[in-house]
Amino acid sequence: MKKIRLVYPQWQGADIARWIPNIPEEDSSRGYYLGAMLLNWLAPKTDCETFTVPVSTDYRERLVTDGIFDKGILIKQTKAALEILDIANPDKVVTLGGECSVSVPVFTWLNAKLKSDVAIIWMDAHPDVTLPSDDYNGYHAMALSACMGMGDKDIINKLPSKILPDNVCLAGLREYEYPYIKERVKELGLMHFSPESISRDSKDLLDWIRNTGKKKVMIHFDMDVLDPSDILAAVADGPEGGLKLKEAVRIINDIAKEFELIALTVAEPMPRIAIRLKRMLSQLPLI
Repeated sequence: MKKIRLVYPQWQGADIARWIPNIPEEDSSRGYYLGAMLLNWLAPKTDCETFTVPVSTDYRERLVTDGIFDKGILIKQTKAALEILDIANPDKVVTLGGECSVSVPVFTWLNAKLKSDVAIIWMDAHPDVTLPSDDYNGYHAMALSACMGMGDKDIINKLPSKILPDNVCLAGLREYEYPYIKERVKELGLMHFSPESISRDSKDLLDWIRNTGKKKVMIHFDMDVLDPSDILAAVADGPEGGLKLKEAVRIINDIAKEFELIALTVAEPMPRIAIRLKRMLSQLPLI
């Protein structure tokens, strides 16, 4: 049983500078890069092999192509991640990101390897089922759509598989952003649990997994599923009412106790203080 850690500091899938006005756009936009590196530094040491997906840190004019920011760069980095997976050929993957789309290559690759015998728990404040034709052009908000084979064909055609909506559950969902996104979740028939429904125990979520008949699970853990009044680890400082940190940890561990956890992604950490300290250090005469 081969396990790997994948450090995937991709930031180009997000357009988030507007929500962090006290940090210059260039630094806030690349904040997920630093966030991924910090997660790897903070995470417990592991005996499993660690791979890092090569991600450009060049900051230039951000162009929208076919409804997606930095599409060409995202395709290149997706191919690099898939090449690492092909060479390493893991059975289990821990991914430290990076914005939400870092789960896409990993989940679709493992789903193909296991012939779709896997369920996805998408722990996120948002459903991430937007499409390139929608109002927002950030690919990270299209991540779950891409996992299900929906979206830009240049990207989708490079992914190893698509995951059926019946095998996907949204956990901690509390913000749709647009009415048509709520309708899309309904049309896809995606099971979803509010933070309130899973904050005290994991019973309903575990029952859903049992009912799928799947024994293997992949979990996507977006930091914005957490209540910002408990810990401000993501971009947005609202709305409140998300999962507490200890509740999110409990849910993931409850799943891992009963099912085989083959993939865990930790995504979208936005280390505001570290970004500001890094900027401060760059302005000091240290060399």
